[in-house]
Amino acid sequence: MDKRYIHVEIEKSQAPKRPNEPCGDVVAWERTPTSTTLVVSDGIGSGVKAGIAAEMCVSRVLELMRRGMSQREAFAAVVRTMEQARGTDLPYAVFTIVKILNDGVATVLTYEMPAPILVTPRCANVLHARKIAMENALVAESNCHLEPGEGIIIVSDGITQAGLGRGLAGGWTIEGVNNFITELIAEGVRKKSIPSRVLRRARHVWGGANGDDCTVLLASCRWGKTVNVFTGPPRNRLRDAASVKKFLMAEGAKVVCGGTTSRIVADYLGTEVKVEANPASMLAPARYEVDGIDLVTEGAVTLNQVYNILDEDPNSFGEESGVTQLHALLRSADRINLFVGGAVNPASGDISFRQRGILTRPAILPLLTKRLQAKGKLVVTEHF
Repeated sequence: MDKRYIHVEIEKSQAPKRPNEPCGDVVAWERTPTSTTLVVSDGIGSGVKAGIAAEMCVSRVLELMRRGMSQREAFAAVVRTMEQARGTDLPYAVFTIVKILNDGVATVLTYEMPAPILVTPRCANVLHARKIAMENALVAESNCHLEPGEGIIIVSDGITQAGLGRGLAGGWTIEGVNNFITELIAEGVRKKSIPSRVLRRARHVWGGANGDDCTVLLASCRWGKTVNVFTGPPRNRLRDAASVKKFLMAEGAKVVCGGTTSRIVADYLGTEVKVEANPASMLAPARYEVDGIDLVTEGAVTLNQVYNILDEDPNSFGEESGVTQLHALLRSADRINLFVGGAVNPASGDISFRQRGILTRPAILPLLTKRLQAKGKLVVTEHF
């Protein structure tokens, strides 16, 4: 388990060439336990056709990497496809892939796209790129190590070519964008606001109406917040101690969900499980307490209730409970490690659970995981 998790925070600003028309630039990203991958693609032209080409490009890159290809292998495969499509009626798009490992090591591969910009707390710098001949194209690779507080900005050529033919012979250029970002940093502008400020300036340089689709993407690193949730006894009781030990050694807040699970953790710690004496909630199950653990709750019912209210505003909660506490922890986390035991709980098969619409732990956890991932969380599940 990572001792310190570097989280990649993503901010983007986009605008289509024409108002109320689809943007021909597409941005997507995925998180894994070891890295964050971002893809920015610019379809040829603008509007629907350009957007479809860019979407196909991004989808193919990410799917190839999901199937086990490295960043460079996926990049080369899609470059090959685009070179074959160049000058034909086939969908054509240019693109950039950024891969940032959880220790901050970053690799940027660009195909016919503007160079990446490194952003630090003090200034911005266009990253040095190594030119590589690939197929019939000239591509570029940039490498750097990002510390917390640093990031990478990727722009489409709608930004760098702003003003082209409208007073600027070569457009705004990547150097012009870089200098503007350095000015923003010197002014103390919040990093999250940089993409929108760059886009606003590009629109101004264009003369108030975009001459092309415009995209600004910022991927910045910071120390992430991790929450560890241990729920369900291990399938094999002989693994109880090893499972608890791994859970306790993980960096971040510790949550235990389940009565039996809490007793296993308490036994390992040489302490007792205490039950909440006067629960404030009439709906949520009573909390438990185990010395050394941040939050201890009941299992399946609590997980179901958290799933049901995950999208709700905490200000609407009338009372504090194990459910609302777990809701707050999960909502504030960047990374959630789920330690899931495989032992079958006989009580979960009781007809009363189904009558009340309570899903079993194996059923509710995948649903909860999907919803957390949709909120941009990295969810890592380990089964025992």
